[in-house]
Amino acid sequence: MDKKIDDINALIKKVDSMKKREKMDLSSDQDLSIAIMNLVSIEEHFFFTGAKLGKPEYYDLLQEVRSMRGELLKKIVKNPEGEQWCISKHLLAASMRLMEVGTKQLGLGKKEEANDLFEKAYDLYSLFWGINMGIVDTKGIKKIDEKALNQHDTEKKGFIGKLGELVKKAIDCCIE
Repeated sequence: MDKKIDDINALIKKVDSMKKREKMDLSSDQDLSIAIMNLVSIEEHFFFTGAKLGKPEYYDLLQEVRSMRGELLKKIVKNPEGEQWCISKHLLAASMRLMEVGTKQLGLGKKEEANDLFEKAYDLYSLFWGINMGIVDTKGIKKIDEKALNQHDTEKKGFIGKLGELVKKAIDCCIE
């Protein structure tokens, strides 16, 4: 139990240090990430509208939005390695879609299904931040229990579950 608390506290200290050192404005970055999600969604709508109506001029609009999305994503994904750029884009896009589907399920009175989708959306969103804040360390990863963070993890929420706890503590969108 103490190991888990130490891990979370270490992550919070790392985030606080990054905020001070890099002058990160996580509230603004969080707003920007939501805007980027919506731009990805707009790209999809321009694609489907162009295809359904047979009007390729929608693809020109898609390209303009794509260019804007790329420019804005660079503000958060600063030093992408490997496929971090595409991973980031797809994490945001998937998170946004799961939120939308969850909202529709909620409207249909399917609360349990909606909550499951919302949890998955938040897990993906947390993973996006974990990767782009340098919190996710992929070195030295080895196979352990599917949901365990490490051999000392008794709650077995998995890394994304723990990362969600960190994001809740580190990113407070109400701070202006």
